[in-house]
Amino acid sequence: MQLQWTAWATLAALLTYIWMIRNVGRMRMKLGIKAPEMNGPTEFLSVQRVQANTVEQMLLFFPALWMCAVFLGDKWAAAGGALWVVGRLMYALAYYREPRKRGPGFLLTVGASFLLMLGTVVGLIMH
Repeated sequence: MQLQWTAWATLAALLTYIWMIRNVGRMRMKLGIKAPEMNGPTEFLSVQRVQANTVEQMLLFFPALWMCAVFLGDKWAAAGGALWVVGRLMYALAYYREPRKRGPGFLLTVGASFLLMLGTVVGLIMH
């Protein structure tokens, strides 16, 4: 079974997360917030919350992505993975500018994970 598209989607998600980690580190340096301190101005709290929420979302996303790839197909899963990455980027960029406007990116992320789970169910039923 070839799952290269799903692997590319996984790498894109991981690179997106690395970008978010770097944003937290940069903001810590810019504002002089030393670890393990987790408090600071809104601009720090926003980048830190984006990173933390992304970790929370990954717990749902990665199993759904790979189960969809195995039971429905590589390209279907990769499409859902790409949608998830776009949603995470939208979420992050909106949250960095105005935290109250993070909703569309969040909904796209959750929707992509839901579609991947639904794809898994469809694949399981078909087999």
